[in-house]
Amino acid sequence: MADEPVRTQVRTDDGWLDFQDYFVRLRQAPDVHEVRFAGIEAARPAAEVVAAVDAADIVVIAPSNPIVSIGPILAIPGMPELLDGARRRGARIVAVSGIVGGKALKGPADRMLASLGHESSALGVARGYAGLIDAFVLDTVDAALAAAIEGLGVRAVVTDTIMTDDASRARLAGEVLAAAGRAG
Repeated sequence: MADEPVRTQVRTDDGWLDFQDYFVRLRQAPDVHEVRFAGIEAARPAAEVVAAVDAADIVVIAPSNPIVSIGPILAIPGMPELLDGARRRGARIVAVSGIVGGKALKGPADRMLASLGHESSALGVARGYAGLIDAFVLDTVDAALAAAIEGLGVRAVVTDTIMTDDASRARLAGEVLAAAGRAG
């Protein structure tokens, strides 16, 4: 994301911890009360990131933890402007929810969202990306949230987002590309 070092840290009842310590040694057990990205103020999008976004017709935000995986990328000074510039020239930004039925498919995203005061749902994730994305892909389990997501000004695409094999990954990739074509 950047050539400058950025460290994700979380605050628990025991104070500030490096994310890896929280994730590996503590096995994501403590509640997270705050997240910070040490060094983010000095970071800038890496030249390769800038070139890729500038050349992209579609930018996909993966179904990952919106706080500690996607969050630091979006927090880099200049990144929101880079993505906004891509949208202005016609690129579409599509995010895929990593929360299905209120639960993270993998990792602590659902618990982090809740402990940080966000709704642990596809809608909660979409709220965090509102204003940045054109379309949001959510699982069929969460179909009832589609109208609320569209109320955020984001096109909601409901499909099976669970990827268990190459065929399901290819199918979802096709849905994401189709969502980008219909966004905006």
